[in-house]
Amino acid sequence: MSSSKKSSDRLSERFQPRMELSGSARKIPQGTNTGNTLFNEVIEVTVTLRRKTAITNYIKALGRGKQKPVSREQYNRRFGASAEDIRLVREFAQYHNLTVVETSATKRTVILKGTVQQFSNAFGVYLANFVPESGISYRGRTGPIKIPESFRDIITGVFGLDNRQQARPMFRMLHKEGHVIKPADATVSYHPDAVAKAYKYPKDVTGAGECIGLIELGGGYRSTDLQAYFQKLGIPLPYVTAQSVDGAHNAPSTADTADGEVALDIEVAGAVAPGANIVVYFAPNTDKGFLDAISAAVHDAENKPSVISISWGAAENQWTGQAINNFNEVFKSAAALGVTIAVAAGDGGSSDRQTDGKAHVDFPAASPYALACGGTKLLTGSETVWNDEDGWATGGGISDVFPVPDYQKAMALPASVNSKQRKGRGVPDIAANADSATGYNILVDGQWTVIGGTSAVAPLISGLIALANQKLKKSVGFIHPKIYAASAAVFKDITQGNNITATIGGYTAANGWDACTGLGVPWGSVVEVL
Repeated sequence: MSSSKKSSDRLSERFQPRMELSGSARKIPQGTNTGNTLFNEVIEVTVTLRRKTAITNYIKALGRGKQKPVSREQYNRRFGASAEDIRLVREFAQYHNLTVVETSATKRTVILKGTVQQFSNAFGVYLANFVPESGISYRGRTGPIKIPESFRDIITGVFGLDNRQQARPMFRMLHKEGHVIKPADATVSYHPDAVAKAYKYPKDVTGAGECIGLIELGGGYRSTDLQAYFQKLGIPLPYVTAQSVDGAHNAPSTADTADGEVALDIEVAGAVAPGANIVVYFAPNTDKGFLDAISAAVHDAENKPSVISISWGAAENQWTGQAINNFNEVFKSAAALGVTIAVAAGDGGSSDRQTDGKAHVDFPAASPYALACGGTKLLTGSETVWNDEDGWATGGGISDVFPVPDYQKAMALPASVNSKQRKGRGVPDIAANADSATGYNILVDGQWTVIGGTSAVAPLISGLIALANQKLKKSVGFIHPKIYAASAAVFKDITQGNNITATIGGYTAANGWDACTGLGVPWGSVVEVL
């Protein structure tokens, strides 16, 4: 027997039998099955791997002040993927005639390229084309992904076989009678720096020396808009650059509503922290693209964002288990590195735009390592929970996936309205102005408009974190244990309103933490406890 034959037989034995990859199953997609994808279509897939050593205890010690954030070099040595695990996946790829595009011990990823047929054989999946009600066709699959049993504890996720849209942006333009309202015609609207002033953000810092990362899954921005916008506000133009992830680019278009999200994120963050560099990570709107973008931002050794703003998400039940687990692991990496992750808590109230009548919280805001940002309605002399009473309202509630994190265990969290026996992670952590009726003046695609949504809160809070980092001369990073242990005086408690949109009900504001606005709106004085 030839040596090559022996090698092939040895690999065959190593990669058989196969088992289901935990949490990888997809439900039958809602849409029209239009048949097989082209078997020779070339696609890229991201394989995620386990860490060398577990990271959770390190983060717990970090939260108790017994550890400091790790350096990138220390992180790679302790919490990256092992060279041996990467080598095994390389062998698996070679066995199935797949090309290894990139490996990263830091990101714990191996990116593979091959045809649909090759990937179908490698991972035991059947791929087909589907057209959902949105009319946007995608390559989909049903059932689980199969991996060799020998990879049971090695591979944690496989992303890119399915490329359906995963998330939606959490913003809302102010409308009246079907028309977009300009700031001059709005009853109440604010420049972002005016909201920062109302919340008494620090005035002696600009975020200089810090970098704010923005995750965008579509749309784009125009430099001419940014120049005109900051000139109008009398604020120095921040330094903004775009980073391409998985082939996506800054692609503004008047027909693309995601432009509103991109403009909102840049203009709000830049108005609050004009001295910070802003890096926009553009990625495809798939679970693979979303995950790759966050990982790229967290591990960007060149720009080194100290805070990352995410204004996209979907209800927890819209994600696979492997996606939730792997997103959560990247957020753990961010915590260990001293990077804060601010995430919009949702725009559909307690239902989170699901039609099953139950309450849902949004992910990735529900991650216990994400700073979930809820929404309020800010008026002169009053601030209440954002709820337009027409389905648009702040997200919030009790997670169906995550247990109560340590930093919330001392609180009297409400039970889930879905089940009085369910105790889980409470969302959101904090809140700020989000109602489009009291929204932000934004310039997008050459047009001034008013935009709200918890999408505005994530970049607003990210700007505040950048100010804090400069003022304190450190990256505050994973702030949850500190803010939950802080005096109530550093928050504006929101006690009026609710986020009820689900048939089963929702949550009502109360004294202290609640599942509408969390601890409340952070005053600028919160910096003193970080």
